[in-house]
Formats: sequence, C-alpha cells, structure tokens
Amino acid sequence: MTITTRRLPARLGGLLGALAISAGAMLSAAPAHADETTPTSSEAPRVDLVLDVSGSMRATDIQGKSRMAVAQQSLNEVIDALPAETEFGIRTLGATYPGNDKTEGCKDTKQLYPIGKTNKVEAKTAVATLRPTGWTPIGLALRGAAQDLGTGTTTRRVVLITDGEDSCAPPDPCEVARELAAQGTHLVVDTLGLSHDDKTRQQLLCIANATGGTYTDVRTQEQLTGKVKQLVGRAGDTYKVTPAKATGTDKCATAPLLTPGVYSDREKFSEHRVYRVPVKPGQELRASVSVSLDRAVARDYGVLLQATDASGQELVRGTDAGSGRTDVASTGVRWSAPSAGSASASASSSPSSSGSGSSADRAVCLVVSNSFAAQPGVQAEPGLPLELTVDVAAASPAPDGPAAGLGRGWVLLLVLTGAGLLTGLVFGWIARWRIAVWREN
Repeated sequence: MTITTRRLPARLGGLLGALAISAGAMLSAAPAHADETTPTSSEAPRVDLVLDVSGSMRATDIQGKSRMAVAQQSLNEVIDALPAETEFGIRTLGATYPGNDKTEGCKDTKQLYPIGKTNKVEAKTAVATLRPTGWTPIGLALRGAAQDLGTGTTTRRVVLITDGEDSCAPPDPCEVARELAAQGTHLVVDTLGLSHDDKTRQQLLCIANATGGTYTDVRTQEQLTGKVKQLVGRAGDTYKVTPAKATGTDKCATAPLLTPGVYSDREKFSEHRVYRVPVKPGQELRASVSVSLDRAVARDYGVLLQATDASGQELVRGTDAGSGRTDVASTGVRWSAPSAGSASASASSSPSSSGSGSSADRAVCLVVSNSFAAQPGVQAEPGLPLELTVDVAAASPAPDGPAAGLGRGWVLLLVLTGAGLLTGLVFGWIARWRIAVWREN
C-alpha cells in the first residue's frame, strides 16, 4: 500500500514534466529570424579628455581627497578599461605655467598624451606627473581638442573635467562650443563639474547644450569614473554608424522619404516630427527612436513613436516615459504590410498611400513626439538630439486565422488547460482511493 502511494506522485510529476517539455518544444519550434546585421566603419572612435590642472584643483573637498587626486585615480581606471579600438588622448589646461602673468597663463593648454592607440603604462605615467598649477583657459583648450581630434565622418567626443569656470575669456568657452558645432564636424562636448557653484554649472551646461553633449555634476570619485567610462563607451557605440541628417516636417505629405539606415535630427520641446518610409506588401517596418536629454528637463516626460498611413490612421505605436533618472528616452515599433492580393492590402491600396518607389509601395509615416519641458533658465534652442533607426525586412510569420494554425499562444493555452484537467482527474482519483481505503480500515 505504501509503495503504491509513493509511486503515484512520482508518476504524476513525470507526466507533468513530460507535458512541460512538450510545450517547450512546441514553443521553441517557431522560426528564428537573424537578418539584422551590425554595420561597421573604417574609422575608430576618437575621444579627447580635457583635464583642468589649474591651482584650484588642490582643494580637498571630494571624500577627503584633493580634486586632482580624484581625477588622476579616475583617469587611471578609465585608461585600464579602454576598449581596444578606441583612439584616446589627453589634453590639459593650466598644467605648466605657475606665474602671475595672466597673458601667459591663459595660453597654457597642451596635449599631454596624443590621440591614438593607447599605451596604458605611458598614459598613466603622464597623468601621474600632473600637479595643480595655473589658470583655466577652457575656451582655448576646447579649440585645441577639436584640432587634436581632426575631422571625419564619425562622431568625435571631447570629455571636459573642470572645477571652475573659464578665467581667461575671451574666447568665451560657450561661444567656442557654438563655433565648433556650427562647423559640422560631428564634435560632441560632454562636461563634468567638480565644483557646485551656479556660475560654473551654467557655463558647463551651455557648452554641452551647444554641441549635443551632456553635463554631470560630480560629487564622488566613483561617479566621475563611471561617467567617463560611460562617455568613452558611448563614443564606441556611435562610431559604428554615422547617422545621416534628416529634417522631419509637421505633415506626412511633405516629410522626407527615408530608406533603411540611421538618421539624426533635432526636435523642439513638445514637438511632432514626421518622416516617411516606403514599405512593400509582405515587408515589415522596424523603427526605433532615441531622444537625448542633453540639458536639464522637467521631471515626468515621454517619447511617442507612431506609424500611421497617409491619412493619419494609426497602425502601431511605441512609448517610453521617464522621471529624470536617465539621459536617453527610447522606444520602437514593428509593423507588417499586408501581402499582395490579401483583402487588407486591397482595401489599403490607393494613390495617396503609394510611395515614390513603385505603385505597390505603401508610404508609412513615422511620427516622433515628445512631452519634454525645459527647466527654468535652460535654453530651449537648439532642439533635443534625436536618432531614428529604420529597417525594412521580410515580414515575420504571424497567425492569420485557422489556416495559419492556432499560433504559439493558443498552443500554450491548450497545453496548460490539458495539464490542469489531467492533474485534477489524477488528484481526484487519489482522493477517492484514499477515502475508500480509510473506510475499509
């Protein structure tokens, strides 16, 4: 008797396990699609770190250590973690002139380590020699960093670490940043402040805003190290594809026609920007958008990406919301065009919905909207940096009715229903058997 009661749960467990394995096999039988490819570039990512070595970096107000010591330790950790493909250099300001002649002190910026493949021992040795010395010619250092990085088709990044505002203007560093942005050399300046006074913060925000970069108020060594590593990594992410410039409009009829690729634009606060993508019958549109928060924005915001037809009827949407805890808001959509000859394709085909590629193409409108608002005192111009990725591929198979099968969701539901029914019957039979045995005894 005892042997029988022990075997029943074991058999039941084996039966349920077999059902689970069967369900897993049925779900995993769906075809996998891996037609996405990773684009590459002949250019390596380039980063120039501009470090303030002026006399004020002697202050010991970061976790009991001097600002200079914190910056040096963070730089050592960043250099150790550099990706192999990244070309990295270091420029200093205020590192060599100890005198009181402002004219001479405001010329004090030079390359500490040239941009290129990094010998980590040599780079860290150069950093170790730095001692807080002179003035703070930020504007001149930014111009020097732009020359260090050169020009090219991929984005270059300048990472500025300083504890104070420029003490040498002119040139005003904010005007220099605007000047560099106007040259169209794909140069982004990210700023990190080691002091927390309003004048320094406003100047560093202005520099970052002018070039589409970010500003970070640094309060610990860990925060400085983590942020610089993130920015160096971001240079590696963006160099693989250079976004083409696209200017969205407010109407689908006049929107630019995009082919698969990566595009950049700028969107004003609470604006809608529209783009068009031709999609053939039987193809699937895949699109994603990222909006960078390159300045201080009000908490609670959102980004919306819609795919609509030419008449404005929504086909699909994707949304992302935030509360100020990230510097990027992203979302995406996928939509499959009906196959040629299907009822839905016939109903949707009209002269107004065809693209310029052929009469069989359907122009799908991509609408990017945001609910951002600038914080008080933050400039609304230029718009926020926007990156739109577009791809068109063969449509993924999807259940279309009884002829297409029940679909993965229905299969799982039927398997779980059957397993539940069988389990109930087995446990009911066990209960009745045990009651019968108890009555006999």
